Amino acid sequence: MARTHTRKFATMGATALAAAALALATGTAGTASAAPVAFAKPATATAPVAKTVTTSVAAPAYTPPARNLAPGMKGADVKALQERLSALKYYPGAIDGQFGPDTQAALWAFQEINGIKVTGTVNAATKKALVHPRSYKSPAYKGKRATRIEVDQALEVLVLFDNNKIKLISHVSSGGGYYYDCGSYGCAQAVTPNGTYNTTVYMHGWVTVPLGAMYNPVFFIGTVYAIHGDTYVPVGPASHGCVRVPMDVANFFHTLVKTPGTQVHVYGKPQWEK
Repeated sequence: MARTHTRKFATMGATALAAAALALATGTAGTASAAPVAFAKPATATAPVAKTVTTSVAAPAYTPPARNLAPGMKGADVKALQERLSALKYYPGAIDGQFGPDTQAALWAFQEINGIKVTGTVNAATKKALVHPRSYKSPAYKGKRATRIEVDQALEVLVLFDNNKIKLISHVSSGGGYYYDCGSYGCAQAVTPNGTYNTTVYMHGWVTVPLGAMYNPVFFIGTVYAIHGDTYVPVGPASHGCVRVPMDVANFFHTLVKTPGTQVHVYGKPQWEK
């Protein structure tokens, strides 16, 4: 479902460009005024790509709905679904019995983790998984920290760990793999680079950098690549290279992590490479 998103790119002078290049190379970028450098190959991406492993976990008892559930529906069974997803650390939005976009995005993430076809609806396979859910299990990698963010591009999910306990699981949309015109920068491929990084800076609200417009970005490679909100976060990869999360997740995600300093581990073969 990748598609090219045309963005208005920022214009940078030579002095700002040099300063940003130094910040990216040294990992010292940390202010909103630092000019970003696009498309520089990260020097810290040294960790090997690891495969996702999922395991069954104990969870509170859940009675699946009698009917199939889909966006737009309302009722006590939708509320029970939201409560179930929230208990499993997904973010379904308000627990109000209304099947809206947040509940659908949370269900996407649940289906991705549980190896179910991603439909955003509660069908027979999803009902069964909701009763006996799997939980994401972190892969082994060098320098792994107890508090960290992991982004699995094969599944298109983000998992936030706090002291080795899952605090949040969110659907994401990473680099779409397409090529796009970057003006004076030439043509670039929309790739989210695998590797182990650290958050650098958080910027409030809508911010425009060479990779495009971002909402509440938490940067993890200089001020170039970020985890950020976007109005378009489809099932498949579609970004210029950042990690998009649903807008409502972006409203609070930055409060759950430290900037700078929280580890970010990106791995997995992107869907567009399959």
